[in-house]
Amino acid sequence: MSNTKYILGSFADPDDMMHGIDKLQANNISIYDCFTPMPIHGIEAKLGVKPSRLPIAAFCFGALGTVLGFSLLYYTMAHDWPMNIGGKPSLPLPNFVPVTFEVTILLCALGMVATFFLRNHLFPGRAPRVMDLRASDDRFVIAIDAQENTDHALIDSLLKEAGAVEVKYNERKYVSYE
Repeated sequence: MSNTKYILGSFADPDDMMHGIDKLQANNISIYDCFTPMPIHGIEAKLGVKPSRLPIAAFCFGALGTVLGFSLLYYTMAHDWPMNIGGKPSLPLPNFVPVTFEVTILLCALGMVATFFLRNHLFPGRAPRVMDLRASDDRFVIAIDAQENTDHALIDSLLKEAGAVEVKYNERKYVSYE
């Protein structure tokens, strides 16, 4: 078994990279991921990336914030310490709106940040996985899983035909704990 884990095709132009994606998919070669220094419109649809579920998480955190904000106000104003101030009711619902809204926004924002960091494994102490350092600067990189796609010569030729500046083979790095 080969130690090669990924085949990386490095492109200087986004149009060449998109052409490379088309060539690879036409030959039934699955693409692991693409790394670009800027957003490229339409690449998600071409790669078959599913839409994000973060809006669902945002709704859940917002609903939790609404319930907690309203519950805190109800408990403090109507249940635990009801006060009769000028004959006003102890459960003034219009007065609860600003605080409930602010707690909703606060918990939604904090929950979204936590969800984003956990989902993308961006917690402290984790070493970043970088395929190619130039992918964040001036190169557009297509990563292909070498274990899944065994015809490396075909992949190499397809990437070079599409305009790849460089084709690299990332090796598997084994860690010894002795």
